[in-house]
Amino acid sequence: MILCDIGNTSVDLFIDGQRNKFRADDFDPATLQDDVYYVSVNASFDDRIGQYPNWHDLRERIDWGKYYPTMGIDRIMACEAVEDGVIVDAGSAITVDVMDNGSYRGGFISLGLQSAQNAYARLSPALAMSFNFEVDLAKMAKNTPDAITVGFLAPLIEKIERLGKPLYLTGGDARALERFVNDAVVDHDLIFKGMKKLLKKGDQC
Repeated sequence: MILCDIGNTSVDLFIDGQRNKFRADDFDPATLQDDVYYVSVNASFDDRIGQYPNWHDLRERIDWGKYYPTMGIDRIMACEAVEDGVIVDAGSAITVDVMDNGSYRGGFISLGLQSAQNAYARLSPALAMSFNFEVDLAKMAKNTPDAITVGFLAPLIEKIERLGKPLYLTGGDARALERFVNDAVVDHDLIFKGMKKLLKKGDQC
């Protein structure tokens, strides 16, 4: 089984537990002869693979009644992987979603870490500084890097922890957030696990 997560600029393949990432513009779908199950946010790539019958869009297997119509497909797949818990996908945006015994309870979207740093820099050149990921969020800051870090992260982490469920972190900045929360599971393959679970559900029907 080949799983594929297609983004705006990349094609991320998951084959036999191994991941390989390619530039979307350079990748040739014809190189894969086996069945490929994919999710995509790339309309132009979707047009390219429409001629290949071995490429199967997993959107058709989603129970959309569980989610809202404009919810990102990556978020949905990560949610499908978790029966009960809070899923934090720390990428270009930070998305937080809650699953409760297999039901989606809602979520929220925050700026990603890099986007937040850029936003501070646009406010003032004096705030054009990197976050300090060693800071203690419980303490009041006494320098600018700590101040912007606490100002952005402390409310976010507090809201996440108040949800009171097992926490799953994924995305490129998952490790940066891990030190601020207790007992989180970091899983960079969460989207692919959700895809597998969705396929298994379909086989059981």
